[in-house]
Amino acid sequence: MTDWISAAEAAQRLGIKQASLYAYVSRGVLSRRREADGRASMFDADEVAELARKGRPRRAGGPAELVIETEITELTSRTQRYRGYGATDLAMRCSFEDVAMLLWTGSLPEPGPTGPIEAAPGPLSWQATPAALAAGSAAQAALPAETLPLERLQVIVPALAATDQFRLHLDQPAVVAAGQALIAGMIGALPESSVSDAGSRPPDDRSDVAGQDGAIAARLATRLCTGPVPPGLVPVLNAGLVLVADHELAASTLAARVAASMRADPYAVVATGLGAMGGALHGGAALGAELMLSSAGSPADAPRVVGDLLRRGERLPGFGHFVYKNGDPRANLLLELIATYAPESPHLAIAQAVTDEARRRALPEPNIEFALAVLAGVAGMIRGAGEAVFATGRAAGWIAHALEEYERSTPIRPRGIYTGRSAGT
Repeated sequence: MTDWISAAEAAQRLGIKQASLYAYVSRGVLSRRREADGRASMFDADEVAELARKGRPRRAGGPAELVIETEITELTSRTQRYRGYGATDLAMRCSFEDVAMLLWTGSLPEPGPTGPIEAAPGPLSWQATPAALAAGSAAQAALPAETLPLERLQVIVPALAATDQFRLHLDQPAVVAAGQALIAGMIGALPESSVSDAGSRPPDDRSDVAGQDGAIAARLATRLCTGPVPPGLVPVLNAGLVLVADHELAASTLAARVAASMRADPYAVVATGLGAMGGALHGGAALGAELMLSSAGSPADAPRVVGDLLRRGERLPGFGHFVYKNGDPRANLLLELIATYAPESPHLAIAQAVTDEARRRALPEPNIEFALAVLAGVAGMIRGAGEAVFATGRAAGWIAHALEEYERSTPIRPRGIYTGRSAGT
């Protein structure tokens, strides 16, 4: 019969910190089980003894691991689940606002009357104050005209924070309220791009769908589309926001959690996440995919576009994923929705030709950043729109992870292993 011991005892027998135990679990070195309450982790005493006898395992190459227990998102090689709910299922039936509340509180809001995704989420929630919108709008308005939306958001969020005198109240209700206002302010402070919605009202009027009313996906569409929001786009955009809302401990989320573990306020947490996600290996891959797709004039150009990248020794932006080796389920669903929404789109045809060429060359499958780039092209969105969708959706996940850290009240402080010169050498 297996003898199970506590995490504290297992760490003591191995002479390591408890955090290292979970790294060993993720590598398959140790097994664990949970107690009936679902919280305490127990470890196989025989495996611990064998590991102690052999010494600590080392793994050459690959990314460094920092393992943190979380109840928010579970990843497998084929799917992701938000608090036990399949993310792809949620994307098909729930608003982004409801999924954010699931991530933040652990419960889906009670279903109300059925209606379109464009419907307003409620008069008392998901609204930024006039002062916050004014500060965020003014901050980003000073930037050059060609500034990308992600870069604008990186300026907007600190400006929003400066207007919230309660931002350091870190109990759950206060953080949830701040999260709703923050995401609403991120969108509301972006410059308007939709000519049909912007042309009929004064520049400072932010009282309608484009500013404070309507679903988050509907508001974001008016900021990103270069013309009138195409019919049928908002539900597809809503699905995209849900699909990117969280993805366990991605680099930006880890950065956000570290900030939250030091009691940084929700605005600072989101600002930290925005800084980390802009890299080409994270959310910034969406911009790379947009640029790649825009360099093809027709589907016939796909071999040239893919070949040019490979000849320069570059990766195909928006293809391949560390977790999903056989295809990103988020990308698969979003691409299916885009194909249903705009089956005759020439942008979709180019994207399909690029995907076919990548498969012909046995390259990895497309990921969610590629799907966001396709959505941006098909819907006629501004340059960098895919990054903006990613950032807006992922802000919900960053706040969820911040809430876990606020409850833990334990700073995340990894240690480095010094490999430099010794003293006197």
